[in-house]
Amino acid sequence: MSQLDSSRWPRQIKYIIGNEACERFSYYGMTGILAGYISGQLVAGGLGKSEDYTTQITQLFIFVNYFTPLLGAWLSDKIIGRYKTIFWVSLLYCAGHGTLACSDFFGQAGKLNCLFIGLTLIAFGSGGIKPCVSAFMGEQFRPNQSHLMQKAFGAFYVAINFGSFFSFLVVPWVKNHHGYSLAFGVPGILMAIATFIFWRGKKLYVIVPTNREKKHAGFFKVFFTALITKRAPGQKFWDAARTQFSENEVSAARSVLPILFVFATIPMFWALYNQTNSTWVMQGLKMFDTNLLGLKVGAEQMQSLNPLLIMLFVPVFTLWIYPRMGRFASPLKRMSYGLFLAAVAFLLIALLQKRIEAGEHLSILWQTWPYVVVTAAEVLVSTTGLEFAFREAAAEMKSLIMSFWLLTIATGSLFVAVLTKILQHTGAPTDDASVSSGRFMLYAGMMLVVAVVFSLIAATYNYRDKVAAEGR
Repeated sequence: MSQLDSSRWPRQIKYIIGNEACERFSYYGMTGILAGYISGQLVAGGLGKSEDYTTQITQLFIFVNYFTPLLGAWLSDKIIGRYKTIFWVSLLYCAGHGTLACSDFFGQAGKLNCLFIGLTLIAFGSGGIKPCVSAFMGEQFRPNQSHLMQKAFGAFYVAINFGSFFSFLVVPWVKNHHGYSLAFGVPGILMAIATFIFWRGKKLYVIVPTNREKKHAGFFKVFFTALITKRAPGQKFWDAARTQFSENEVSAARSVLPILFVFATIPMFWALYNQTNSTWVMQGLKMFDTNLLGLKVGAEQMQSLNPLLIMLFVPVFTLWIYPRMGRFASPLKRMSYGLFLAAVAFLLIALLQKRIEAGEHLSILWQTWPYVVVTAAEVLVSTTGLEFAFREAAAEMKSLIMSFWLLTIATGSLFVAVLTKILQHTGAPTDDASVSSGRFMLYAGMMLVVAVVFSLIAATYNYRDKVAAEGR
């Protein structure tokens, strides 16, 4: 390969990044109006369900969306490879959007059926893609192009937030002017475009053999062998697996468990963060809209502030703040700061809700500060968590670790759905206690406790990557 080629991205990268921007537009465009659709009045085209019911459905959808990456990772690694997984699962994704867009052709019962079928197909589509796309992009670079990957993944992350930013502005506008059916159809069109863009690069893609073709043992095979094999006196847990697997395979599997121990506390963060698409939106629907630079800003449009802030915060944190923090910017310490900020964000939301409950009429712009705080928390927890996992995991386990990270998001949403259901039967003073100052304070308190526990873990964790421990 020539020196010129080694200084440029592979030609196919543009198709992957373009696909990601359109796919994220489709996903966030749909989720941005989902809570309003389920809880909205029938006269406006919504389903007219309670806020607690809306919270449960949206959080269960997010749970399935982030649980199915385990299926996507298995399908791509063991059966058909990443390209075929992304392409064929994308067609399910398109079908899900199409089902939601057709809901206006049916009555109330038919709309509910379309909702559940559409969300299921989208969850399997989006979830099946998640563990594959970023890894597939990394596989397109040759060894002498590795220095280009950091910028490529930066562009990939910008594409995610670029797509989601505009989706939160465009799709609510379509809904307000043309109704829910077309508003659900627009994300479907963007997902179809995403699939077409991805398909266009087919002849250029580098296709890496699956783990089955490479005959490499995965984590579960090594782990369960060590678990069920009888050990001789004096043997340690992993010693039992060494009789059947190479030292490299055992070492790779061993790298996973310490990371999972850290991940065990992260679902509480996602339990709070994922409510920006449900309870925060429903709170915003009780506040009055405002005009900003000629643009109407309501509860659904307010969600665009998150990706906008991410695009601003990521370079500020990585290029200015972290370098000045030294060893206090090690990955786990950064994540602990983010967990404390998440508790603060919900404290602010609870204070706003208390004013609403007291009868005050607040502008939607009052949600700006909670969004600023929770977005800073996201940058500290989410982007740092991925960095931590990839630096600490063995090379053979990076895709699996990505799936486990996504599973923490799924678990957080499931926790919210279950807690909402349980607390419905405790004699709460209102039927919609999921959007109440008391409930928001409960989440803030739980997050504070988890943040303290995580800080203790961070203080005692033994890094495999010693450079990371120094905050570099």
